[in-house]
Amino acid sequence: MRRRELITILGGAAAWPLAARAQQSAMPVIGFLGPTTAEAYGGRLRELRDGLKETGYVEGENVLIEYRWAESQVDRLPELAADLVRKRVAVIVTTGGANHVFAAKAATPTIPIVFYTANDPVSIGLVASLGRPGGNVTGVTSLGVEMAPKRLELLRELLPGATRVGLLVNPTNTTITDATLKDMETAARALGLQTQVVRASAARELTAAFATFARERIDALFVAADPFFRSRLVQLALLGMRYGVPAIYSGRDYVEAGGLMSYGSSLAEAFRQVGIYTGRILKGAKPADLPVIQAAKFELVINRQAAELLGLTVSQQLLARADEVIE
Repeated sequence: MRRRELITILGGAAAWPLAARAQQSAMPVIGFLGPTTAEAYGGRLRELRDGLKETGYVEGENVLIEYRWAESQVDRLPELAADLVRKRVAVIVTTGGANHVFAAKAATPTIPIVFYTANDPVSIGLVASLGRPGGNVTGVTSLGVEMAPKRLELLRELLPGATRVGLLVNPTNTTITDATLKDMETAARALGLQTQVVRASAARELTAAFATFARERIDALFVAADPFFRSRLVQLALLGMRYGVPAIYSGRDYVEAGGLMSYGSSLAEAFRQVGIYTGRILKGAKPADLPVIQAAKFELVINRQAAELLGLTVSQQLLARADEVIE
């Protein structure tokens, strides 16, 4: 081979990685601010990517995602959000609730933010209105907090003789916890129920919480909508069985992991919508012009095997109303 040809080939080979890096750097970058860990969020990330794909974006092909995980430590949120801003991401996605959105809003008044939250975003001051959010923030709300009284009613229907209900909340997630306790106090009073609140924000505290519930002889347990609790699905199910505590949760994934019963909106659909909104913003849409999406469908899921293990008989009326019964 002649020397000139060899130089040309080697020069082209050297240019390939440079071209690849240049192409990669030209891709838009999404900043993802997650509440727990990548392992706990595997399924939700798939659904978000599905939404992105619907708008023409595939991670690693024509869009990059910078992940920042809080690992259930709320005090880390401001620095994680600030780091994403320093990376000059095109849009920030937050899916851990109001604390995450407020951290992102405090870090930037200009970079678009797409959220998922269980709170009413208007009542907590995230957006001006659902139809015209204004500013640089929009997203999806499951109204999981607002559904708390309905969950308590279902728990009472399952256990008509119940008089004492435990409330498990996360003290670090103040926005959700405060709203949940306020709504639950009114709902419990209307149903003639006494409540006992126990707070937990770490795995060891969950074990202590269930020991407390068993010692205090509560009849049933209400688990608040919370990203940390969602990251401990299996632990919660096992503790419920170990201590014989019937519990209701905010989403079907708890029941699929062995929990007793859930009532809430579809997280899969919510995260898909977050992905779609993110893609639309990358294409030029303004958050202020994208209405906040509200959950439209709520599902009741019952784990009949878990009920049998807890020594409970679920009424035919309740089973008939369930969207799914896991045998």
